[in-house]
Amino acid sequence: MSAWLEGLSTLQVLLLVVAVVVGGSILAALVGGLLVRQGMRQPWVVRRAGGLATKLLLLIRRPLTIVVLDEVAAVIQTGRYTKNISDALLENHDQLLALVAEKVRNDPNARLVSKLPGYDTVVGEVSETVLRIIVEMLSDPRTDELVSDLLRNNLEQIRQAVRQREHEELGDMAPPDPIPPSASELARRAGSRRRR
Repeated sequence: MSAWLEGLSTLQVLLLVVAVVVGGSILAALVGGLLVRQGMRQPWVVRRAGGLATKLLLLIRRPLTIVVLDEVAAVIQTGRYTKNISDALLENHDQLLALVAEKVRNDPNARLVSKLPGYDTVVGEVSETVLRIIVEMLSDPRTDELVSDLLRNNLEQIRQAVRQREHEELGDMAPPDPIPPSASELARRAGSRRRR
């Protein structure tokens, strides 16, 4: 039996403990409920098992979170996210160009400029150029390295905050910042278009 346990990884041991605790808690709740229905008081053993299960869950919550974060970090570091974004942009190339042309055509600030000859050609060429540059940037290994560093650094910061319990000192999250007046018209137009 001990050889089997020694062969388990840290994550597997923690998951086994969680499964046993949760299973024990459910069993204690069922037995307690059954005894109460039959008119008996809930036995001390059942109450104690429920209390111990709760304390054990609180005890292993943080280590389990850290193990899961470590696993997520290992998986995230193997991905090529900028290539995925680049592939999606290429896959939806024609739809994106049509979307940009539509948004520029419907923009109230571009109404006067849109009457110039060759306006649609300029918008199409600029859109094509911007899309091509974005795809090239996303395909560049330096951008991939930037995104990997960003993810790794954020995960490391989260891991340290969990280990040092920094998140427990913070109260509720602050409400989001209000939309500045300069952007409120843009937000209003975007909201009305979404509802259509």
